[in-house]
Amino acid sequence: MAGQSKKSTKKFEKNHLKDALGKRKEVKIIKQRYQVKAKKKARNAKDNAVESDRNIKAQEEQPKSKDQNKLNGMTEDQFFQEGFQLPELKKSKKSSKLTKPPSSSIGKRKRATDASDSQNSLSSSEGDNQIFSDQDAGSGEEGIENHQEDLNALATKDPDFYKYLQENDAELLDFGGGDLAEVDQLSDDEKPKKKQKKTKKPQSDSSEDDVREEATEDSTGQTEVTAEMVTQWKTAMVEQHSLRAMRRVVLAFRTAAYVNADEEKEFKYSISSPDVYHQLLVTALDHVPTVLNHHVPVKESTMGKVRVATESKKYRTLTSLLKSQSTAVIHLLENLSDAPTLNRTLNALIPLLPYLLPFKKILKSLVTCVVGVWSDTSTADTTRITAFLVIRRLAVVSDTSIRTALLKTAYQGLVKGSRITNPYTLPAINLMKNSAAELWGIDPDVGYTTGFVYIRQLAVHLRSSITQPTKDSYKQIYNWQYIHSLDFWSRVISSHCSPGSNPSLKAASDSPLHPLLYPLVQITLGALRLIPTPTYYPLRFQLTRSLLRISRATTTYIPLAPSLLEVFQATEMTKPPKPSTLKSLDFTTALRVPKAYLGTRAYQDGLGEQLVELMAEFFGIWAKHIAFPELMLPPVVHLKRWLKTVSSSAKSTISNGIKTTPGKGKGNKNSRLTSSVNLLVQKLESNARWIEEKRRHVDFGPSNREGVEGFSRDISMGDTPLGAFVEGLRRKSEEREKMLERAREAERRDRAKDREEEDGMDIDGVPGDVLEDDIDQA
Repeated sequence: MAGQSKKSTKKFEKNHLKDALGKRKEVKIIKQRYQVKAKKKARNAKDNAVESDRNIKAQEEQPKSKDQNKLNGMTEDQFFQEGFQLPELKKSKKSSKLTKPPSSSIGKRKRATDASDSQNSLSSSEGDNQIFSDQDAGSGEEGIENHQEDLNALATKDPDFYKYLQENDAELLDFGGGDLAEVDQLSDDEKPKKKQKKTKKPQSDSSEDDVREEATEDSTGQTEVTAEMVTQWKTAMVEQHSLRAMRRVVLAFRTAAYVNADEEKEFKYSISSPDVYHQLLVTALDHVPTVLNHHVPVKESTMGKVRVATESKKYRTLTSLLKSQSTAVIHLLENLSDAPTLNRTLNALIPLLPYLLPFKKILKSLVTCVVGVWSDTSTADTTRITAFLVIRRLAVVSDTSIRTALLKTAYQGLVKGSRITNPYTLPAINLMKNSAAELWGIDPDVGYTTGFVYIRQLAVHLRSSITQPTKDSYKQIYNWQYIHSLDFWSRVISSHCSPGSNPSLKAASDSPLHPLLYPLVQITLGALRLIPTPTYYPLRFQLTRSLLRISRATTTYIPLAPSLLEVFQATEMTKPPKPSTLKSLDFTTALRVPKAYLGTRAYQDGLGEQLVELMAEFFGIWAKHIAFPELMLPPVVHLKRWLKTVSSSAKSTISNGIKTTPGKGKGNKNSRLTSSVNLLVQKLESNARWIEEKRRHVDFGPSNREGVEGFSRDISMGDTPLGAFVEGLRRKSEEREKMLERAREAERRDRAKDREEEDGMDIDGVPGDVLEDDIDQA
């Protein structure tokens, strides 16, 4: 139809328009850079041409001297036979002072004349070289001045583009402004000028420092850093906010950061004392950000946006110091292992972040290094929390492009850090997932874009495993990385789409991340039923808990009862178990069940506990809903049939006139399991009767949406019959978890004692690495 876009146009707008616009902007920037260079070259060529024309005209207008006419009239024989006096050339005053006039003697010997000729030719060549070098130096300075004029004109003609260069490519505007020597000039300018007296003053403190440093130089030309020097620098930075002292501290800190590096680099300072090393490290990390903030303050708005005067002279001068300090800190982080030093170093990065926003390369390496510390499950929790604070601060103060790259790097670190999951690494992985989920709420629009890309990756893996089944295709889905990824996105949605935790949301659908809920639920349900065998029931329970979290936070109904009722029909729940002496299986750190557990009493009891707990949690979400009696009716009928089946051999029965003796019929012969399921059925029926009693006094119909949502809103979940039962199960589960944690702690102590003997012990975990390559390509 007329007026509608073509399908190809819509597809291009959806998939490629953003990238195309970005490329056009980059090409435009590069083109403008070349235009500036071309204008500068054309202007220089024009000026050189005008200057050469002037010189030619001056030479043509200048009259010839008599001596030159005399030389022109002489023949070669007359020139070599007769004596003559060389004409004196006009020299400038400056050159006449430096050189002597040529000798006027005639009739010299041939050897003397040859020596004088060679000496004259040598001096003339040196003079030519000096002229060329002066011309080159003048053209360089002139080019810098012209480039500065072009940038000033660009700021006047196109202020938007000039502002874009300041924010995204400050290094282009910062030509010639990164000399460390200018820091001394700034320090001198900041000192209050006093009236000069005629009497001679003693040397300044800076000159005394220079003399002291020269005195401590070793044979290699490096200055040995002493405790006295560090104390003096620290005093100057604290009391005077001295830039000169800060510069020396930064240079010495760079030496300290690369003290054990394999690369051979030349540094101004050298450090040999451990005490001096520690003192210098503390001084650089604690006081350099303070001095920077004094000279170039950071202004932060109420919305969290920061502004630094990047166009000021001080900032351009301090650029090299900023780069040196941040690069040294990054290198130090990569080689540190001590937790207190790591915490101090990470804390020192937080005030430097606003100054580093224009330098994308440094930020990229910094984010990679900090995310590596945060995603390392072997690092102490306090250090990982400090690293997360650095990541969060950068996400708050940065723009959209940096934020997108930051979220991508954080997700990569999360996936790589969750490859090995066992009772010892699970708390660290949960800490990582909870903290990373907070990052996606800082900018929900950017969070939705990145979340859509990675959730789609999970869907592609699941689709390829279903449509192209192979012997090992299921391993792309049934691994810890994939399960932790689904669980992480469930935490993101439940954290930022819940009206209870976000007062600004009136409903869950108001969140920009809410559209991710439906595809995530569909993928999780598909992965949950990919292999419906008893071996992977622990994985099914893991994903069920993730969906319960979403349903509880967003009040979205997710049909989880059918997948749980399927487990009741498995042979593991209907047949009598085999006797065994195995310990209870930990379902929180298991995806698949070892073959030794299949059909045993330990596995059957564990399945029963998990099913009762998950069924109670599912129905507990809707315990106050007005439609609860209708919701629980089909599952209760199913559970009663199962109870009748498994308990048919528990007592003598008469069927068709035939008496059945106990133990010869069907049944699982597990009274503990059947009693817990029977208790669950009783609580469901009791809660249904309570709801029916409450809704007898209701005067609205099912079409009244507000009335349905407001039913029993003021009643807490613990006041319902089923809610009290669920809270009891939670307390029981917490106590069991505490007991397991105490047992793990005792096992850790035993491992610490016998670490050498148990180095080769196998770790219980199912690592997987199918997502890492795809995340890098997203």
